[in-house]
Amino acid sequence: MELKILSDNIQDYLKEIPPFIRFDTPLVREKIREIESRAASKRERAKLAFETARDEIQHSFDTNNKVITIGAEDALQKKEGICFAKSHLLATLLRGMGIPAGFCYQRVLRKGTVESGYALHGLNAVYLEDTGWFRVDPRGNKPGIDSQFSTDVEKLAYPIRESLGEKDYPEVYAAPLPSVLESMENSEDCHALFYNRPEAV
Repeated sequence: MELKILSDNIQDYLKEIPPFIRFDTPLVREKIREIESRAASKRERAKLAFETARDEIQHSFDTNNKVITIGAEDALQKKEGICFAKSHLLATLLRGMGIPAGFCYQRVLRKGTVESGYALHGLNAVYLEDTGWFRVDPRGNKPGIDSQFSTDVEKLAYPIRESLGEKDYPEVYAAPLPSVLESMENSEDCHALFYNRPEAV
């Protein structure tokens, strides 16, 4: 897919977006220091940040946990979050290390059938000087899902089935969608959020 970068200013993809995308909180600072101590190149640091968001944060829909996390610090503290929280964490870690990152979305079936309706799924785009922009999906793997850090061929969580009404949006946003944040902030718990997620961009 040819990505559509919505801002011509690369600095927009390096900014903090308080309160959810912040580099100065204790656990975020600690995780960034850890990643930087383990890898010297931006590519390796980006890969470690991706694996942190994918593997160290449990997907709340998989664990059936009611807790909603939105920002990077909260996700690291609770080690929980749905796709949106994981993408917020990944963008925070990357931007905190000077690696441009944006927010991307897909429209997927909520429960695998058209009758169950649709919901947005959140993932990220990353910019490396030697490769340009590419997408990664920190959703978290499980049987049937194998998302990997790949700069050439996308290895995302969900194959998009346009015949079933699913959609892959090419836009790379500099900030999370307001509708996504609103659904997270206004849901009583994660069970409610499962149905409150926006259906489309």
